[in-house]
Amino acid sequence: MMPRLILDARAIGNSGIGVYIKALLPFILASKKFDVTVLGQEDSLDRAGFSSIDTIECKAGIYSLREQFMMPLKVSSCDIFWTPHYNVPALPVRARKRIVTIHDVYHLARSSELNLLKRLYAKVMLPLAARLSDRIITVSDFSRQEILKYTHIGPEKIVVIYNGVDFDRFNKAKVNSAFLDRYHLGRYILYVGNVKPHKNIIGLIDAFRILHDKYADIKLVIAGEKEQFITGVRGVEQIVKTRSLERHVIFTGFVDDKDLPGLYKGAELMVFPSLYEGFGLPPLEAMASGTPVVASRGSSIPEICGEAPIYVDPYNPLDMADAIARVLEDGNLRDNLIKRGLERSRAFRWESSARTHIRLLEELAGGILS
Repeated sequence: MMPRLILDARAIGNSGIGVYIKALLPFILASKKFDVTVLGQEDSLDRAGFSSIDTIECKAGIYSLREQFMMPLKVSSCDIFWTPHYNVPALPVRARKRIVTIHDVYHLARSSELNLLKRLYAKVMLPLAARLSDRIITVSDFSRQEILKYTHIGPEKIVVIYNGVDFDRFNKAKVNSAFLDRYHLGRYILYVGNVKPHKNIIGLIDAFRILHDKYADIKLVIAGEKEQFITGVRGVEQIVKTRSLERHVIFTGFVDDKDLPGLYKGAELMVFPSLYEGFGLPPLEAMASGTPVVASRGSSIPEICGEAPIYVDPYNPLDMADAIARVLEDGNLRDNLIKRGLERSRAFRWESSARTHIRLLEELAGGILS
């Protein structure tokens, strides 16, 4: 009999964790090594392409008090229960083994950027997730060290498994002219992500302002979920106005998965100025698209991106502006960055990530069934 695995897939429609779930789940199903059930909403699973998967319907939102009461009732008897984020059930569930993926500890490391309720939640739940789980998956050595620092658990619990990138999807994409026409885009610099404080969007806007007079034909495109603009840096649109950049900084809001590769493909370069990342997928996606990358020299970014980008001091807009200008003006440098980026992004495949996840799940199941 195959071991029964229940995966909490309620966040499958989200960016970040949703990408992680959607990328790994097909490989786990195809392995035929587990009897897989997911926790989530059927309509969200249908939209993600998993209409025929065995589902436990659960509408409780992540981070909610309701989910804490619902989990013990919803999670039926299983061998392994896997939570792909740190919002684990605090109460016992009917699972012989529990596994959690902690992508980063941003909510503890940069807690001053959060409101009181979010700070308290993270202070309780992150260490609790580490303590209650039999194994902790994380996505970089940087995040592993941060988890050890902030939760004080034994290092033997933690397994580092890198994320992947769908290289072929990004590499073979064509520039989406219809999408670019919608925003009247010609030449543009791209950022992909949210505008929460640690993403350092204000630093990027300041760097763009330094460049604007010389490169007046180039726009800055900030692509990400619209609601994250509202809950991110307060007044970011006002900051754009005070710098007289309203017509040159474009906020796209949510970008559909099918449009994202073409958006990368059409960019002059992609800038990733983040102050804190557990992994950071956008630079790898840009590299796979053949787009040069300028990235922050901090947290996990050098570990993941290797020698492929130009690195900058994220606290120094002048340094960022200088690196962007070099990419725009130096064709040889641009070609070299593209070559290095393609090579680096090929090293991160979801197939490889999934194989390692499956081996870990088998190891846990073996300990149960032996």
